[in-house]
Amino acid sequence: MSEYSGTENLEIMVEAVNYNAFLVSLIRNEARAGETVLDFGAGIGTFANALALNGHNVQCIEPDQRQRERILQAGLIAYEDIRNVSDQSVDLLYSLNVLEHIEDDVAALRACYEKMKPGGRVLIYVPAFQVLYSSMDKLVGHCRRYTRGDLGEKVHLAGFEVIKNEYVDSAGFLASLLFKAFGSDSGTINRKALIAYDRYAFPISRLLDRASNRLFGKNVLLLAQRP
Repeated sequence: MSEYSGTENLEIMVEAVNYNAFLVSLIRNEARAGETVLDFGAGIGTFANALALNGHNVQCIEPDQRQRERILQAGLIAYEDIRNVSDQSVDLLYSLNVLEHIEDDVAALRACYEKMKPGGRVLIYVPAFQVLYSSMDKLVGHCRRYTRGDLGEKVHLAGFEVIKNEYVDSAGFLASLLFKAFGSDSGTINRKALIAYDRYAFPISRLLDRASNRLFGKNVLLLAQRP
């Protein structure tokens, strides 16, 4: 879920062990030894802590004071604003379920661009398809959901060159449609349903993604590079 969605939802999402392990694997596949890695929208540090434990040099951006304090207490570097990071100092920046919360997402991407070294990579993971926009999106403050085309165009406008752009979690697309039709109007996450999906459906969904990643999924995964 969103790194800007509030501490309560972040605490629940910690129990999505397969989902979180998948996201960590995406970052670790791109992170190289000795590089400076920046978590843009780090929340309570779920992913940054996992990377730091594996020896990566991780810095965090988190505007929420309480969440930022959690990161600092874990011994990581955390800033309120990306403007506190030196220009052209970052090798790899990742942003997981964050851009959808930012009204001017292109401006945010341009700010990220300024912090990247030439050749630096950006990994972005966001919710897909506006048709899936539900009470949950509204509750956690999503401004939008994306298509591959939307996200690719905005990343290009910010100056990056797109390397990979695909949909992820095909089964989650159907689950999100069902939640929109039959889920709670409050948008709250059902803990038991979350755990069941994470343990049983998500691994199968990842297998199905091999056939559907150009067509549909619950999320968009994009990798880009600063020229």
